[in-house]
Amino acid sequence: MELENLYTYAFLEIPSSPLILPQGAANQVVLINGTELAAIVEPEIFLESLQNNDQKIIQMALCHDRVICELFQQVTVLPLRFGTYFTSTNNLLNHLESHKQEYQDKLDKIKGKNEFTLKLIPRTIEEIVPPEGGGKDYFLAKKQRYQNRNNFSIAQAAEKQNLIDLITKVNQLPIVVQEQEEQVQIYLLVDCQNNTLLLEQFFTWQKACPRWDLLLGDCLPPYHFI
Repeated sequence: MELENLYTYAFLEIPSSPLILPQGAANQVVLINGTELAAIVEPEIFLESLQNNDQKIIQMALCHDRVICELFQQVTVLPLRFGTYFTSTNNLLNHLESHKQEYQDKLDKIKGKNEFTLKLIPRTIEEIVPPEGGGKDYFLAKKQRYQNRNNFSIAQAAEKQNLIDLITKVNQLPIVVQEQEEQVQIYLLVDCQNNTLLLEQFFTWQKACPRWDLLLGDCLPPYHFI
Protein backbone atom coordinates (compact mmCIF):
# COMPACT_ATOMS: atom_id res chain seq x y z
CA MET A 1 0.00 0.00 0.00
CA GLU A 2 1.35 3.40 -0.97
CA LEU A 3 1.60 5.72 2.04
CA GLU A 4 2.27 9.45 1.86
CA ASN A 5 3.95 12.12 3.99
CA LEU A 6 6.15 9.69 5.90
CA TYR A 7 7.85 11.18 8.94
CA THR A 8 10.80 8.81 9.38
CA TYR A 9 12.33 7.97 12.75
CA ALA A 10 14.92 5.28 12.05
CA PHE A 11 16.35 2.71 9.65
CA LEU A 12 17.08 -0.86 10.72
CA GLU A 13 17.68 -4.36 9.42
CA ILE A 14 14.46 -6.19 8.58
CA PRO A 15 13.47 -7.64 11.99
CA SER A 16 13.60 -11.41 12.46
CA SER A 17 10.78 -11.23 15.02
CA PRO A 18 7.85 -8.79 15.44
CA LEU A 19 8.54 -5.45 17.10
CA ILE A 20 6.32 -3.64 19.56
CA LEU A 21 5.72 -0.49 17.54
CA PRO A 22 5.31 2.64 19.70
CA GLN A 23 2.78 5.42 19.40
CA GLY A 24 4.04 8.32 17.31
CA ALA A 25 3.04 11.98 17.45
CA ALA A 26 -0.49 11.35 16.16
CA ASN A 27 -0.64 7.67 15.13
CA GLN A 28 1.09 4.39 15.80
CA VAL A 29 4.29 4.14 13.79
CA VAL A 30 4.58 1.69 10.87
CA LEU A 31 7.35 -0.65 9.76
CA ILE A 32 8.11 -0.51 6.03
CA ASN A 33 10.37 -3.27 4.71
CA GLY A 34 12.69 -2.80 1.75
CA THR A 35 14.80 -5.55 0.18
CA GLU A 36 17.39 -5.67 2.99
CA LEU A 37 16.64 -2.73 5.28
CA ALA A 38 13.49 -1.33 6.84
CA ALA A 39 12.24 2.03 8.10
CA ILE A 40 10.08 3.12 11.01
CA VAL A 41 7.71 5.84 9.82
CA GLU A 42 4.59 7.73 10.81
CA PRO A 43 2.34 8.49 7.83
CA GLU A 44 0.29 11.60 7.24
CA ILE A 45 2.56 13.98 9.17
CA PHE A 46 2.71 17.40 7.50
CA LEU A 47 5.85 19.20 8.71
CA GLU A 48 4.79 22.41 7.00
CA SER A 49 1.97 22.76 9.54
CA LEU A 50 4.53 22.85 12.37
CA GLN A 51 6.76 25.61 11.02
CA ASN A 52 5.16 28.50 12.90
CA ASN A 53 4.20 26.59 16.04
CA ASP A 54 7.09 26.29 18.49
CA GLN A 55 5.09 24.21 20.95
CA LYS A 56 4.22 21.60 18.33
CA ILE A 57 7.83 21.49 17.15
CA ILE A 58 9.01 20.81 20.71
CA GLN A 59 6.38 18.09 21.16
CA MET A 60 7.40 16.50 17.85
CA ALA A 61 11.08 16.58 18.82
CA LEU A 62 10.33 14.90 22.16
CA CYS A 63 8.21 12.31 20.38
CA HIS A 64 11.05 11.71 17.89
CA ASP A 65 13.48 10.84 20.71
CA ARG A 66 10.91 8.75 22.61
CA VAL A 67 10.06 6.58 19.61
CA ILE A 68 13.74 5.96 18.84
CA CYS A 69 14.48 5.06 22.49
CA GLU A 70 11.52 2.64 22.67
CA LEU A 71 12.69 0.91 19.48
CA PHE A 72 16.30 0.89 20.70
CA GLN A 73 15.22 -1.24 23.68
CA GLN A 74 14.21 -3.97 21.22
CA VAL A 75 16.61 -3.81 18.27
CA THR A 76 19.58 -1.94 16.82
CA VAL A 77 18.30 1.11 14.98
CA LEU A 78 19.97 3.86 13.01
CA PRO A 79 18.44 7.03 14.51
CA LEU A 80 17.61 9.70 11.96
CA ARG A 81 17.76 13.45 12.41
CA PHE A 82 14.67 15.23 13.62
CA GLY A 83 12.68 16.31 10.57
CA THR A 84 13.60 13.43 8.23
CA TYR A 85 10.70 13.06 5.85
CA PHE A 86 9.70 11.23 2.64
CA THR A 87 6.73 12.15 0.47
CA SER A 88 5.81 8.54 -0.42
CA THR A 89 6.56 4.87 0.25
CA ASN A 90 8.13 4.59 -3.19
CA ASN A 91 10.56 7.47 -2.53
CA LEU A 92 11.52 5.94 0.81
CA LEU A 93 12.16 2.47 -0.67
CA ASN A 94 14.25 3.96 -3.50
CA HIS A 95 16.32 5.86 -0.93
CA LEU A 96 16.87 2.72 1.15
CA GLU A 97 17.92 0.76 -1.92
CA SER A 98 20.38 3.38 -3.17
CA HIS A 99 21.98 3.86 0.29
CA LYS A 100 21.71 0.33 1.67
CA GLN A 101 25.46 -0.33 1.90
CA GLU A 102 26.10 2.99 3.69
CA TYR A 103 23.32 2.35 6.20
CA GLN A 104 24.30 -1.30 6.69
CA ASP A 105 27.87 -0.25 7.50
CA LYS A 106 26.57 2.22 10.10
CA LEU A 107 24.28 -0.39 11.64
CA ASP A 108 27.19 -2.85 11.86
CA LYS A 109 29.28 -0.22 13.63
CA ILE A 110 26.70 0.40 16.39
CA LYS A 111 25.22 -3.10 16.73
CA GLY A 112 25.20 -4.24 20.37
CA LYS A 113 26.44 -0.85 21.58
CA ASN A 114 25.03 1.97 23.71
CA GLU A 115 25.88 5.64 24.02
CA PHE A 116 26.58 7.32 27.35
CA THR A 117 27.20 11.00 28.01
CA LEU A 118 29.99 11.94 30.42
CA LYS A 119 29.70 15.57 31.52
CA LEU A 120 32.68 17.45 32.93
CA ILE A 121 31.71 20.47 35.01
CA PRO A 122 34.67 22.63 36.13
CA ARG A 123 35.15 23.25 39.82
CA THR A 124 36.33 26.69 40.98
CA ILE A 125 39.47 27.48 42.93
CA GLU A 126 39.25 28.77 46.49
CA GLU A 127 40.33 32.38 46.25
CA ILE A 128 42.81 34.18 48.52
CA VAL A 129 41.15 37.45 49.54
CA PRO A 130 43.64 40.35 49.38
CA PRO A 131 43.98 42.32 52.62
CA GLU A 132 42.23 45.67 52.76
CA GLY A 133 44.03 48.97 52.48
CA GLY A 134 46.47 48.33 49.65
CA GLY A 135 50.20 48.29 50.24
CA LYS A 136 52.77 45.60 49.55
CA ASP A 137 50.77 42.75 51.11
CA TYR A 138 47.76 43.68 49.01
CA PHE A 139 49.67 43.56 45.72
CA LEU A 140 51.46 40.34 46.69
CA ALA A 141 48.11 38.73 47.49
CA LYS A 142 46.65 39.89 44.15
CA LYS A 143 49.67 38.48 42.33
CA GLN A 144 49.35 35.21 44.22
CA ARG A 145 45.64 35.00 43.43
CA TYR A 146 46.32 35.51 39.72
CA GLN A 147 49.07 32.87 39.80
CA ASN A 148 46.83 30.40 41.63
CA ARG A 149 44.05 30.90 39.08
CA ASN A 150 46.46 30.40 36.21
CA ASN A 151 47.97 27.25 37.74
CA PHE A 152 44.50 25.88 38.48
CA SER A 153 43.36 26.46 34.89
CA ILE A 154 46.47 24.76 33.49
CA ALA A 155 46.00 21.78 35.81
CA GLN A 156 42.31 21.58 34.93
CA ALA A 157 43.06 21.50 31.20
CA ALA A 158 45.72 18.82 31.77
CA GLU A 159 43.23 16.69 33.73
CA LYS A 160 40.71 16.92 30.90
CA GLN A 161 43.27 15.83 28.30
CA ASN A 162 44.56 13.05 30.54
CA LEU A 163 40.97 11.80 30.97
CA ILE A 164 40.41 11.75 27.21
CA ASP A 165 43.66 9.79 26.78
CA LEU A 166 42.65 7.40 29.57
CA ILE A 167 39.26 6.70 27.98
CA THR A 168 40.55 6.27 24.43
CA LYS A 169 43.93 4.57 25.03
CA VAL A 170 43.44 2.58 28.24
CA ASN A 171 39.72 1.86 28.20
CA GLN A 172 39.78 1.90 24.36
CA LEU A 173 36.35 3.44 23.98
CA PRO A 174 35.32 5.44 20.90
CA ILE A 175 34.37 8.98 21.93
CA VAL A 176 33.04 12.26 20.58
CA VAL A 177 34.02 15.40 22.52
CA GLN A 178 31.92 18.57 22.54
CA GLU A 179 32.91 21.70 24.47
CA GLN A 180 30.21 24.25 25.30
CA GLU A 181 31.64 27.29 27.07
CA GLU A 182 33.24 25.78 30.18
CA GLN A 183 31.30 22.50 30.28
CA VAL A 184 32.67 19.49 28.38
CA GLN A 185 30.55 16.59 27.12
CA ILE A 186 32.20 13.31 26.15
CA TYR A 187 29.99 10.82 24.31
CA LEU A 188 31.08 7.20 24.81
CA LEU A 189 30.27 4.18 22.65
CA VAL A 190 30.08 1.15 24.95
CA ASP A 191 29.38 -2.55 24.32
CA CYS A 192 26.12 -3.55 26.02
CA GLN A 193 27.86 -6.23 28.10
CA ASN A 194 30.28 -3.61 29.50
CA ASN A 195 27.64 -1.32 31.03
CA THR A 196 28.47 -2.39 34.60
CA LEU A 197 32.21 -2.08 33.97
CA LEU A 198 31.57 1.49 32.88
CA LEU A 199 30.40 2.41 36.38
CA GLU A 200 33.64 1.09 37.86
CA GLN A 201 35.65 3.06 35.31
CA PHE A 202 33.62 6.16 36.11
CA PHE A 203 34.93 6.25 39.70
CA THR A 204 38.49 5.92 38.37
CA TRP A 205 37.87 8.83 35.99
CA GLN A 206 36.53 11.03 38.81
CA LYS A 207 39.64 10.34 40.91
CA ALA A 208 41.79 11.36 37.95
CA CYS A 209 39.95 14.71 37.70
CA PRO A 210 39.80 16.33 41.16
CA ARG A 211 39.28 19.77 39.57
CA TRP A 212 36.13 18.63 37.73
CA ASP A 213 32.74 17.24 38.69
CA LEU A 214 31.84 14.27 36.49
CA LEU A 215 28.26 13.21 35.70
CA LEU A 216 27.41 10.01 33.80
CA GLY A 217 24.13 10.03 31.89
CA ASP A 218 21.71 7.23 31.08
CA CYS A 219 22.07 4.66 28.33
CA LEU A 220 20.94 6.08 24.95
CA PRO A 221 20.91 5.08 21.28
CA PRO A 222 24.29 5.91 19.67
CA TYR A 223 23.24 9.24 18.13
CA HIS A 224 26.79 10.65 17.94
CA PHE A 225 28.44 7.65 16.25
CA ILE A 226 26.53 7.43 12.99
